[in-house]
Amino acid sequence: MTTPSARPLVVDVRSPGEFAAGHVAGSINLPLDTLPDAASRLLPERDAPIVLCCVSGARSDMAAQWLRAQGYTQVTNGGSVGAVALRLGNVIEKENA
Repeated sequence: MTTPSARPLVVDVRSPGEFAAGHVAGSINLPLDTLPDAASRLLPERDAPIVLCCVSGARSDMAAQWLRAQGYTQVTNGGSVGAVALRLGNVIEKENA
């Protein structure tokens, strides 16, 4: 059973432009191409629950595989941004232009 303290960190692996156009409220943007350089800084807890998302689930699957290989233990490919928002009961936010 998931408790509020175990709520996962949502990581959106799309580009900054895609993220700005609409992302899960409370998510962080960590584009797939920056993952190897930024993961240890932005995701320091390797045992924390993480849900990854992108447009279709393809990039988030690649990110999940890489994070697991680096020792992250609770990584889930959530698929699309919309699917993750729906599953977690979060809204989709857009950044102001």
